[in-house]
Amino acid sequence: MSTTPPLLSAQGLKVTFPGRRGAAPARAVDGVDLDIRPGEIVALVGESGCGKTTLARSLLGLVPPTSGQVTFGGRPLDYGSRALKTYRKRVQLVLQDPSGSLNPRHTVYDAVAEGLRIHGYAGDERAAVSEALSRAGLRPPERFFLRYPHELSGGQRQRVVIAGALVLEPELIVADEPVASLDASVRGEILALMLRLRDELGLSALVVTHDLGLAWNIADRVAVMYLGRIVETGEVEQILTAPRHPYTRALLSVLPEAGGEPVVLTGEPPDPSKVPSGCRFHARCQVLASGEAERAGVADACRSEDLPVLAGGGRAQVACHWAAAAPAAAGRAKKA
Repeated sequence: MSTTPPLLSAQGLKVTFPGRRGAAPARAVDGVDLDIRPGEIVALVGESGCGKTTLARSLLGLVPPTSGQVTFGGRPLDYGSRALKTYRKRVQLVLQDPSGSLNPRHTVYDAVAEGLRIHGYAGDERAAVSEALSRAGLRPPERFFLRYPHELSGGQRQRVVIAGALVLEPELIVADEPVASLDASVRGEILALMLRLRDELGLSALVVTHDLGLAWNIADRVAVMYLGRIVETGEVEQILTAPRHPYTRALLSVLPEAGGEPVVLTGEPPDPSKVPSGCRFHARCQVLASGEAERAGVADACRSEDLPVLAGGGRAQVACHWAAAAPAAAGRAKKA
């Protein structure tokens, strides 16, 4: 495990939204510790509704936490408008849909230059835009200056969005489903670009995705999220070749490379206003339903005993009564 201090860190982070019409509050993020180190790519993985996008927005300062703390470079995040403006220059967001991220009335040049103008850049704007487009793989950059989003392919539009983030020379990018809207042939190009930016610029990244296959191709570490909590975390090879949490195993089972029968999760998708007692996954857990947890002597604990928040560091960790009681059984899984 690296001893390098984290660039971005969350400690005990919680984000709760008030319930509507008397409903219980929604615990979208319910106690998360997470570290991202310089030059590291961390994949935050989970199905829709698990809280991963809310967590990412809170790390960006877009959603203030209900409790807990975000630190950047060892300093607590200041939510004052001036401090947040400076912070968002160092931490940039790349959204899922490049078409929705780009103003159709703005040329590529204006789209990339927008951040420079917001932050009062005093240098050579044209040179900065050219360099950002080149780094994003749009060469020669001048050929794209006067083009509009509708004149570009999906992959080119995503590169423009990435260039708009790079032009401010951030230290970290938060990419929310960065290739979900792209054709399979283009996905690999964008992932290769992100890896090259990490290697050439030392850029850190948090990649938010539902796709463990994407995590396998790009991440150094993986954090698997379910119903507001990180339930398993560790180096990408540890998590994807020997998953220990039943939820991680279910997510992996649907990959084409996994082989065997996909694990079908029982019960309803997670509801952050109705967090169950005990392990929050127990109502849908295939290990509990099959009797494996009963044989391991942890079925009652699964239903009634909460699990601690996992530490934010890089070592492999799992929040699962069954995995703790039967580590050898929990580690058996086919390589994805």
